[in-house]
Formats: sequence, C-alpha cells, structure tokens
Amino acid sequence: MPNYLKYIFIICAASLLFFPFLGHVHLFDWDEINFAECAREMIVSKEYLRAQIDFMPFWEKPPFFIWMQVLAMKIFGVGEFAARFPDALAGVVTLVALFYAGKRIINERTAAWWVLIYAATWLPHFYFHSGIIDPTFNLFIFLAILQVHFLGSSRNKALHILLAGCFLGFAVLTKGPVALLIAGLTLIVYLVANKGLNGYKLIHFLWIGLIALVPVATWLGLAVLHYGSAYGKWFLSEFLMYQVRLFSTEDADHGGPFYYHFIVLLIGCFPASVFLFQYSRKKISDSTGSADFNKWMWILFWVVLILFSVVKTKIVHYSSLCYFPLTYIATVQINRLIDNPVSIKKWIRPVLVAIGSIIAILITLLPLAGLYKDKLFPLIDDPFVRGNLCADVAWSYSECLWGIMYLAGIIITVVIMKKEFRKGLILLCCIQIMIIEVALVHFTPKIEAISQRAAIDYYKSLAGQDVYVHSLGFKSYATLFYSEKQPSLNPLYQSMRVENKGKDLQPEANEKWLVRGVLDKPAYFICKIQDSAKYAIVPQLIQTGSSNGFVFFRRK
Repeated sequence: MPNYLKYIFIICAASLLFFPFLGHVHLFDWDEINFAECAREMIVSKEYLRAQIDFMPFWEKPPFFIWMQVLAMKIFGVGEFAARFPDALAGVVTLVALFYAGKRIINERTAAWWVLIYAATWLPHFYFHSGIIDPTFNLFIFLAILQVHFLGSSRNKALHILLAGCFLGFAVLTKGPVALLIAGLTLIVYLVANKGLNGYKLIHFLWIGLIALVPVATWLGLAVLHYGSAYGKWFLSEFLMYQVRLFSTEDADHGGPFYYHFIVLLIGCFPASVFLFQYSRKKISDSTGSADFNKWMWILFWVVLILFSVVKTKIVHYSSLCYFPLTYIATVQINRLIDNPVSIKKWIRPVLVAIGSIIAILITLLPLAGLYKDKLFPLIDDPFVRGNLCADVAWSYSECLWGIMYLAGIIITVVIMKKEFRKGLILLCCIQIMIIEVALVHFTPKIEAISQRAAIDYYKSLAGQDVYVHSLGFKSYATLFYSEKQPSLNPLYQSMRVENKGKDLQPEANEKWLVRGVLDKPAYFICKIQDSAKYAIVPQLIQTGSSNGFVFFRRK
C-alpha cells in the first residue's frame, strides 16, 4: 500500500473514532464549560484578543485553544460539538503524528502498533472526546520534542529548529509558561543524562526559545496595543499569580497524595501501562537508531509525572502529557514481545487480568447502583449526592453484560497471548476500543444526567431571557453558557466589577448584590440541597422548585 494511502486510512479511522457523538452529551462543569464559555463570549462581544468569563477579562489561560473553539463555533454553531471539535481534530493529528514518528524512528510495524495502542488506551482515547485544553497542548509539546530529536541527526537543522520553536510557542499560547517549564526540565535532564550537548549546540536551543516566544509576544503585543499597557501588566500579574497558586496550593479543592498520578496512569492508561513493567535494564542491541528517542521519552515521562506529583493541585488530566511516552515505551516492549513472546514476564498477564477486572467490575456495578439506589441512600451522608441519584435515569440488568463481556474478553485475550501474543494483543485492542466507545456513547450521558442534567435544564429554560442567573454557594460556568448570558448594561453591576479590579466577582459579593440589591431585571438562582435552608429564609427569595439535589429560587 502506498504511504499516502496509509495516512488516509489512519485519518479516516481516527475520524470515525473521535468525531461522531461529540455533541450528544452536555459539556461538563467546570473545565469544558469554562473554555466553551470563553469562546461563546468572544463571539458575542467580538473581542478576539482576550478571553472573558461573564464578559470580564479571564487570566487563567492564553487564548489559542479558545480561538480554535471560536472557529469551530463559527462553522458548526455554538454548542457541544463545536466546543469539543478541536480536541477531536487533535486526536486525528495525534494518530497521524505517531505513525509518522514511529515509522521514521524505528519501523512501520512499530508505528502501526503505537497508533493502535494509543487508540485502545482508556484516557488518551477518552480525552479526544472532550473540550479541555490538554489534548491539544500535549500534542504541541510532543511535536516540539520530536523536532528536537530530529534536529540531532538532521542536516536541515534550520527547519527542525523552526518547527520545534513554533510548536513550543503554540503550546505556550495554549496553556502558558508550563510548556516552557516542562520542555526546559526535560532538556536539562536529557543533557545531564548525556553528560553534555551530545551533538547539539547551545545556539540551537536559544533559537528554539526565541522562536517559541514569538506567538505569545505577538498576541500580548496586539492586546496591549488594543487595550493599553495597564491591561498587559494586569494580565501578566494575575496569570503568573494563578500559576503559582496551582503549584503551591490545592486549588478548587483538587488535592491528593503524592502517588495520585501514578494510580491515574496505571488504571487510566490500561492496557498500555501494564507493559511498562515488561521493561528491563538488560541492554538490547538497537540497530534502528531509536535509543536517543527512547531516552527523550523516558525523561519526558518522569519529568511530567514527578512535576505534577509535587504540584499541590491534583487533577486527572495534569499528567496527560505522559500518555505519549507511556504508550511509546509500551509499544517498544510489545514490539520485542512479538519477536520473542517467550520472554514475557510471568506476572504481566495476571496484572492485565487484575486491572482489567477492576475496570470491568466498575462497569458492571454502575447499572446495579442505578437499579438499587434506594439501598445506597443509608450509606451516603451527602444529601446532594442522594439527590443526584434520584435522577430519572433508566437502567437495566442487561447493561451489566458490558462489564461481564469486557472481563471475559480480557481473560480470553490473555489466554490467547500465551500461544499467539500478536493475535491476543490485536483482540485486546479491538475490545478496548469497543468498550471505550460504549462508555462514551452509552454510559457517559447517564452519568451526566445524574450529576448535572437538572441544573443544565434549568439554565436552558432561562436561555434567551433578559435575566440574571446565578449559582448560590457553589461555582459554575454552566449558568453563563447554557443561559446564553449577554453583557450586562447595569451601571451598578459594572461599577462593582471595576472596583474588584477587573476580576470576576467574588461569590459572596455577587450573591449579596443579586439577592439583596436593587436590580434592573429578574434574577433566578440555584443552590445545592444542603444549602437550601439558609437561602429559603432570605426574605427576597422564593423557592420555585427542586430537582435531583438542586433547589431553584427567584427574586420576589
């Protein structure tokens, strides 16, 4: 088959995996709706040089990913599909890039396995159906490191310097200086491991760094010209303070132990993560020239894993950049096992069955929890969770078969691997892709219905009306996106925000004014059931209803 047909095949297969059903479930609060709302407000306000939340400057992220969402919304309309389209596109590009990299660095067979393993691993596949920044950011970082690797042995060094700088620059413009931190730490560890530049020149990295600054400097320069130098100083100050807070504190109550991301990668990157244990320090002859890239991938893996294990804020996708080196290292081990299946470590198969069983049991128990939720109520202290479980979601015993069939498939593939490792692994990857798609298409909408559907429906019922919509006692971006909020023209409302130095209103100040202040239009509120009692006694509020753990109010 000609090379171009292979790439066309990967593009078509990846498109079938990632683009369908992008809009079949509401966006999830916070991160998905946060970025989608920034994109929607860009379109409404026609201010494309700065991100906004509630039509006030948003300093937590640079705008590149939001620009991608804006473009998608211009094409497909404002909604879930457009908000998730950039990551689905990143998924297609990722699989193409993996095939290209694997083929060039090792061989075509390895490249094909890398693509298949990546697509068959839970979290990497899952995140390409999301609307968060990380899949796109991770792709840029990986492409930058890939170009640096090519730079070491290429005659056309200027091209790889330019590409590495551009990819790194777009990563900075996507998520901020954490891109420079990760790339810089990875490079430092690489140079230390090699005890020198190892064929590189210091000027190469200086040029890459300078080129990487061009995209973000261009954007900031245009923003300063348009909004003034005060805006530039304010943005940089708030943005850097936010980054420090993420590293030093448990932001938004997202904390966890040091080993948090180790567990996330072990379970979430099944089955690729299991094959990391196949690694041996025994030297194996390498005639393909992949030893240097192996080193880059190992270093990237440990830099990201340790860095975000040290960071106080713990969120699942913070370690998602590990997916590239993790799946590559797993693919290298798989490639060697295909050539010599007898060498597989004895405990690899039991670990495959053990982790697969954990996931299968969770899938099996999910419908049972829905069917027997009344039995769970006495075991749950949180009234909000009990209210969530009251959601009218149809469950059936037949849905348990997905978990049972998944477990049976894992066991069958492990048995087949004993005799024909390659066939067993292909079957495992096919089962993985199938069950991931089932989880995305069948189970995710039900989980969304339990966790937030009642609130989303409430916001949507107020869409298009000239009203205030606010969440009491908890933070939500869904109040903005799904109520289709427009800029407020109330001078008092605007003056309060100016006094707050351009930041989004603090919840307490916002609530006090919306609940007790003099308003120019109706106001509607939502709170969690455990907080409803303290708002029910407020004279200005009247309860209008409740649903699945949420309670609704309006101003009298």
